[in-house]
Amino acid sequence: MIATVVWGTGNIGRAAIRAVEAHPALKLAGVLVHNPEKVGRDAGELAGLGHELGVTATDDIDAVLAASPRAVVYAASESALGRPVSPGSVFLAVLRRYLPLMGFLLLIGIMVVAFCLIPLWIWIWVNWIAVIPMMFVENIGLGAAMGRSWRLVAGRWWRTFLIIFLIWVLTVVVRWALIAFAVVPLAALSFFFSSYILLGLSGAVTVVVDALVNPIFQIAMVLIYFDLRVRREALDLFQMAHQLAAPATA
Repeated sequence: MIATVVWGTGNIGRAAIRAVEAHPALKLAGVLVHNPEKVGRDAGELAGLGHELGVTATDDIDAVLAASPRAVVYAASESALGRPVSPGSVFLAVLRRYLPLMGFLLLIGIMVVAFCLIPLWIWIWVNWIAVIPMMFVENIGLGAAMGRSWRLVAGRWWRTFLIIFLIWVLTVVVRWALIAFAVVPLAALSFFFSSYILLGLSGAVTVVVDALVNPIFQIAMVLIYFDLRVRREALDLFQMAHQLAAPATA
């Protein structure tokens, strides 16, 4: 029988455990989890089988790989596999997480007022920098994402902070450069149009510039999340996804 490890117990991971258990040629040799609340629980319980399989979930990657499994089941995201992501699928994904997202953003805003200490707020916010990417990529809840993000950043806070700071400076510079570039023709139009029209045009320019610049910062946050996973978990998701998506050679 082929000793098989299931890496991750999300929606696909739980189904993978059931599939491995049901397959006569496969033997479940290990289950890797990210959530500390799942560590020590039986794989059968996590998969919802109703009975134990005798395989305990763990977050110790080295211990699982040291057992030399012959196969690993891992579910990569659609975007990592190079599959098209439609606006509709993105909208539905955001809609399913709307309340947790709003709750997280509201919490960040409340902390600024409640703490009245910007350094403390920055310290907490950097530790939670991967929360939103985790909610979408790993399909986990807000509380689990906050705890997992904190653990990923642990020991790499200053590196993460400096990367975020440099990206923020870059986005600010680009934003003001684009606004300044648009202000010049608007100033020339001041001889022909009223101040109210110019005010409306200025607001429109600001909205367009923000729509162009803000996604850059959000994309950078996702890249930081994947970088933290590679460094913390020794897992190159993109390389693995590329290998999964590559056509089999004869």
